[in-house]
Amino acid sequence: MSFQILTDTCANLPYEMVSELGLDICSLLFISEGETYYSYKEGENVDLEQFYEMMRNKKVFTTSQINPGEFKDFFCKYLDQGKDILYIGFSSGLSGMMQSAVIAKAELDEEYPDRKIILVDTLCAALGEGVIVHYAANMQKEGKSIEEVASWVEENKLRLCHWFTVDDLMFLSRGGRVSATSAIVGTIVGVKPVMHVDNEGKLILMDKVRGRKQSIRSLVDHMEKTITNPDGQIVGISHGDCIEDAEYLKKLISEKYNFSKIIVNCLDPVIGSHSGPGTLALFFLGSER
Repeated sequence: MSFQILTDTCANLPYEMVSELGLDICSLLFISEGETYYSYKEGENVDLEQFYEMMRNKKVFTTSQINPGEFKDFFCKYLDQGKDILYIGFSSGLSGMMQSAVIAKAELDEEYPDRKIILVDTLCAALGEGVIVHYAANMQKEGKSIEEVASWVEENKLRLCHWFTVDDLMFLSRGGRVSATSAIVGTIVGVKPVMHVDNEGKLILMDKVRGRKQSIRSLVDHMEKTITNPDGQIVGISHGDCIEDAEYLKKLISEKYNFSKIIVNCLDPVIGSHSGPGTLALFFLGSER
């Protein structure tokens, strides 16, 4: 039985890669001054430079998760074609969206008793989610079954390491992703936070380093400590409109390892509205998160 791999815009994959891998994307919403926008529309590009410039100019954005009805419509597009579904989704530690998918699945299991709907909570974010979706899509192209692909994702998702730094923790604090106490770190002149996503899919402040360059090198240091079998790995670098820093990070890791692919992409507005301009993140498979 053929199956369709589905994910969401929080996977942060480049538009052309979504098409190349045969994926479909559930688009999340971001809102400003009462106007609602989709973070992904097939064939359309969001002006991310303008989005981040608006954030720098203090424009406030909020986000909205997908409800069960919208998930049902998204899933039915493929169920009606006779396909099974593997949805590889955004961390439940950062959003209630996966619960909406669970509700939709429960209803659709009754309506489509002959179809398989498998949901995987990656406990990942941004290109952490995107990298594991990429691996899954490659496995599908190799002829693996839906059960084999889902099992691999479940077994390896807590090996998908997320290390990142931000310019200003107040963006994460405002969205409830970190505590107000932790956000105070972002106000200390010259001190940059280094964070990761833990095994519950939540953001954790790990280090405080002095200066932007040192915070970028710290991401590489953490990679060196836990990365396993680097040759041939797919690695992700997400950034909040700071491509020069992303390219510098890419250069540092390329000098050390022979990766199969390094995906560099600007963070979509849904995650970017919480992390802010200047976010830089590194994703890879390691022995543990």
